Amino acid sequence: MTIMNSRRAVMTALSTFALAGCAALRPGALSKGERDVAYGSHPRQSMDIYVPGGGKAGRPVVFFIYGGSWANGAKESYAFVGDALAGRGFVTVIADYRLVPEVRFPVFIEDGAAGLRFVRDNVARFGGDPRRIHLMGHSAGAYNAMMLTLDKSYLARAGLPANLIRSVVGLSGPYDFLPLDIDVTKAAFGNARDLERTQPINFARVDAPPILLATGADDTTVLPRNSERLAAALRRAGARSVTFKAYKGLGHAEMAASLARVISWRAPVLGDVVGFLERA
Repeated sequence: MTIMNSRRAVMTALSTFALAGCAALRPGALSKGERDVAYGSHPRQSMDIYVPGGGKAGRPVVFFIYGGSWANGAKESYAFVGDALAGRGFVTVIADYRLVPEVRFPVFIEDGAAGLRFVRDNVARFGGDPRRIHLMGHSAGAYNAMMLTLDKSYLARAGLPANLIRSVVGLSGPYDFLPLDIDVTKAAFGNARDLERTQPINFARVDAPPILLATGADDTTVLPRNSERLAAALRRAGARSVTFKAYKGLGHAEMAASLARVISWRAPVLGDVVGFLERA
């Protein structure tokens, strides 16, 4: 095996290690908060809340949505994200949501809206500022985050204002993927009566909040062109703040894994995200 291949194998192993929620980054290892907080009646409608130490009130809030092809995932596996962001001063919420095949589009987005409603109404008791809620997601979670941000109907139906979201970070998200040509997207969106309304790129708007679109330049799972095209569409629409970043040497899973402190040296994803959130 060449040195380059050896390094890639190590990084892949580390990425898998981080995404699995390693023992060193287990829930609650580095931050306080509350686990398994219900925001609805379904067993998967619950969230973990990570709170920075110090007991300070009025902190900014990050609502993080994980990926998994809309069919997999668990909030506990992303404890490293909660700990990393809480360590930078953000009250961080990681919520489960209903998955395919039990549900299909748009239910997994509607669960995100319900979770945001709960956060808006309750985050102050965890030290968060309900006026400073940022949205963030990876992969399918980035899709959900962008639909919640750009299509105003989801927040409206949850009784939330369109300006609730202070900013949004999309990591390696699919935003422009018609036609439905793989099993994953057919399973999640094949029921939709109007497929054009399933695509975040079709909701690019001038009054969008600040948006960071970041991707791994070596991502072969969700191609970087998804982020590039959405950034271009938002700029054409006149959106006031759109940032696009592509990280050399990073694949799909590595974009999320790079948020973990144990391998944050691999690329400045965490620092770039935090800097963006602090400026928004």
